Amino acid sequence: MRTIVDTSVWSLALRRKSIPSDSAVVEKLNALIRDGHLVYLLGVILLETLQGIKSNEQREKVRQFLEPFPVLTLEREDYVEAANLSCLCRSKGIQASTVDFLIAGAAIRNDCALLTTDKDFLHIAKRSSLEIL
Repeated sequence: MRTIVDTSVWSLALRRKSIPSDSAVVEKLNALIRDGHLVYLLGVILLETLQGIKSNEQREKVRQFLEPFPVLTLEREDYVEAANLSCLCRSKGIQASTVDFLIAGAAIRNDCALLTTDKDFLHIAKRSSLEIL
């Protein structure tokens, strides 16, 4: 299984002390990694994950931890898919950020499931072939 892990999940797994590390979505992430599934980042997810960390030392530790997970290189078609998805969803009254549509479009076009806690992706999935874990 090919999976893109969204910023919301990395935040729970790596930084937030108020959320138990055994939350269901973190357990799913751990299972994907443990079972050898392909777990990907997008550049924007790496950016969002790292920019939320104030300490240089902690940011470097997280960067090193994420190093083994490949970053999918987006192609022109990924951006076109995101734009088409955005137009489709917005015509149906579904609002999400440009970045969310880019993540969803990239997941669809690269045949990846998306592991996320962001509810906007659930709405996008109802109108597309986006697979949410």
